[in-house]
Amino acid sequence: MLIYLVYFVVVIVFLLLLHQVVPYKFNTLRTHILIDKIPGPKGIPILGNALQFNVPTEEFIPVLKKIYDDYYPIYKIWFLGVTIVFIGDPDGVEKILSSQQHITKSDDYMILEPWLCKGLLTSTGTKWHERRKLLTPAFHFKILEDYVHVFNKNSRILVNKLSESTPGSTVNIFKYMTTCTLDIICETAMGTSVNAQNGGEAEYVAAVKRMSELFLYRQLRFWVHRPLTFRLCPVYHEQNHVLNILHGFTERIIKERKEEFRSRNANERKNLKSKRISLLDLLVEVAEQTGELTDLDIREEVDTFMFEGHDTTAASLTWTIFLIGLHPHVQEKIEEELEEIFGESDREVKMEDLNAMKYLEQVIKESLRLYPSVPQFGRKLDVDHEIHGYKLPAGTHCIVMPLFMHLNPELYPEPYKFDPDRFTPDKIQGRHPFAYLPFSAGPRNCIGQKFAIMEEKIVLSTVLRSFRIESLEKPEDIKLTGELILRPKDGIRVKLTRKQRNSS
Repeated sequence: MLIYLVYFVVVIVFLLLLHQVVPYKFNTLRTHILIDKIPGPKGIPILGNALQFNVPTEEFIPVLKKIYDDYYPIYKIWFLGVTIVFIGDPDGVEKILSSQQHITKSDDYMILEPWLCKGLLTSTGTKWHERRKLLTPAFHFKILEDYVHVFNKNSRILVNKLSESTPGSTVNIFKYMTTCTLDIICETAMGTSVNAQNGGEAEYVAAVKRMSELFLYRQLRFWVHRPLTFRLCPVYHEQNHVLNILHGFTERIIKERKEEFRSRNANERKNLKSKRISLLDLLVEVAEQTGELTDLDIREEVDTFMFEGHDTTAASLTWTIFLIGLHPHVQEKIEEELEEIFGESDREVKMEDLNAMKYLEQVIKESLRLYPSVPQFGRKLDVDHEIHGYKLPAGTHCIVMPLFMHLNPELYPEPYKFDPDRFTPDKIQGRHPFAYLPFSAGPRNCIGQKFAIMEEKIVLSTVLRSFRIESLEKPEDIKLTGELILRPKDGIRVKLTRKQRNSS
């Protein structure tokens, strides 16, 4: 009898360990029946299709693209018991993204919570609605106009750093764009300069980079998805160390800004409102005047914008420069446009100049079509929903992949061709509103998309007024890593030739 009891205990312990190592979610029979009707590649028990994606990071996108092509416009995979349904066409995507009911992000965003907690990116329900309403004024036209100086200043620093390279040599442009956008987002989100381009706040800058790498590490290894097994992993302790640096830096800035706010009198606070105000200033003001926000509430929103506001823009700037350097005729058209605006002057970009950069904006948009900074995003259905004749039960994770939809020849003829004229006003008007999603769409679209386009226009125009760009690699030779951000695995090498201009 004792031996059977021992066997029973061993089995129970084994199952508990298995449950911790493999985060399998046991779905209802109804869910299995409904999801099994959706086409998709076959999987194996418990692991589902996980082994198909157990590939090097640069092979992850090609594996997904083949499945997309085979099963378009809707298909499913099972990943460790989690139901994942991919929606690949604009009509299906619109039903998910335009809905006020489906605003909960998919579970894979949970790996971001140690850093971002429940900020605007990861929160849902009432909290998300309240935060979105609170933060929207931070991206008002007048406030964005005040950021033009920050964009210009850091773009000039970028040009100076690029000028330090040996004439005729090549540079990894992604590295430079990352530090530039980090400087910009720190100053606009926190109201403080980390001077990343000149090596300032090196510990914080390195921590931001390392945290992104740790997110990727965990995302690609199913055995550390569970909190318990992740705690047994060496990188868990490293992550805690990195988080202490990140949170410590933000908390210090919050404390300083609160002390500054309390030291001002009513007139000084009134005058401050007419000046450039950072996201942090807005949050501190709300916290001090209403008591509705704790220091943690402030920190999670500032950290969210730090994460979202530099990596995505750095990737977009990198891809745009790469494509411009591959297409001399496009570069010439941009130069002609910039010469009409600035002549031979090397003055800073003004707000009114941005509206005149129509062709440059088309170039940025076409670049985001080919290389969307966020290649995929997900929603977790809160209620049943029917798409293409299939009923998707509540709890289903729906994934939208702009990277693949933007390459659909039915939506974009010759989809791999770089053609900025796809985004002339007449072409845009005739296109499905959910066929182009670099900033998502619907109620959870990117709150900072106008900020991003303004920033990119100023950075790119400053660089292109100073340098002639030549890309040294072909698109087919670049290895893509498409996790949180669509990155070039080994960076992007470009050759920069300094232009000679007369100042005025």
